[in-house]
Amino acid sequence: FSISVYAEVENARSMAISPNGTIFVGNRDEDKVYAIKDTDGDFKADKKWVIASGLNMPNGVAFKDGNLYVAEVSRIHKFAGIESKLDAPGKSEIIYDKLPTETHHGWKYIAFGPDGKLYVPIGAPCNICESKAPIYASIHRMNADGSGLELFASGIRNTVGFTWHPDTKDLWFTDNGRDMLGDDVPPCELNSASKIGMHFGYPYCHGGSIKDPEFGSKRSCDEFTKPMQNLGAHVAPLGLKFYTGKMFPNEYKNQIILAEHGSWNRKMKSGYKLSLVKIVNGKVVSYEPFATGWLDEATQKAWGRPVDVLLLPDGSMLVSDDQANVIYRITYQG
Repeated sequence: FSISVYAEVENARSMAISPNGTIFVGNRDEDKVYAIKDTDGDFKADKKWVIASGLNMPNGVAFKDGNLYVAEVSRIHKFAGIESKLDAPGKSEIIYDKLPTETHHGWKYIAFGPDGKLYVPIGAPCNICESKAPIYASIHRMNADGSGLELFASGIRNTVGFTWHPDTKDLWFTDNGRDMLGDDVPPCELNSASKIGMHFGYPYCHGGSIKDPEFGSKRSCDEFTKPMQNLGAHVAPLGLKFYTGKMFPNEYKNQIILAEHGSWNRKMKSGYKLSLVKIVNGKVVSYEPFATGWLDEATQKAWGRPVDVLLLPDGSMLVSDDQANVIYRITYQG
């Protein structure tokens, strides 16, 4: 395996790709959405456009039927026929503007599912709390025109990455565990939802079996869907993809590569890497590092934070890094 810089993008966060190879990149700490493209085929982006600016945490980007969708904290934009007007995108159409306005876990990851619907998470507006409204701590979905918003899954503190299994079409998503219970509790989670209406435990239960000291007495952990895999505590798992390309060795086929953004308040930092989660017959059989080096363990200095992963048509993989302000490309040569 080798890794190289594919593009320089300020605060590069979530990514989406069009069939023509244009890559759209969201921001969380900046206010812009970018498009980048490798037009000369050298596997480095040589063109870059600002699609929109002045937005409120436009972290989420999704692409469908020639249109770009962008999620702010409380609104979802649609840029119709975006690739024909990258030089002058013009005004977007707001397809939905009634999402909560809280910025605490308010940035969104969005993606279209196999059912053609746009999936939109709404994080808990706190570290730990029983939300007054059921819209919080959830994943919702809506039609591509913004109609038909419905609750898909509950009890999810803050997911900033999800994808669908290439064969079963089940939704797999990361969830960031709560803070302030110490360095090693609770674990962050990798979950899977096979149908609508499942509850994943927050704020009552963490990691499938750890009762919350404040809210855990109200519900039994047995009531909730357990994680497919407990990840490291505070690793902040974000984007993930099943590897469906042909470049990597066969053992990677239909396995998950996920980005661990890294802890912000742990004594010894955790995360700051890509992890490989291997699945056999729908069950996780291993969870191990795939790419490391963004964190110097000895000095505890981190110079990068992986956010999202995206497959290119040739089977290589892009990784966004919002601290180093780059997008990397990972390749394999047998």
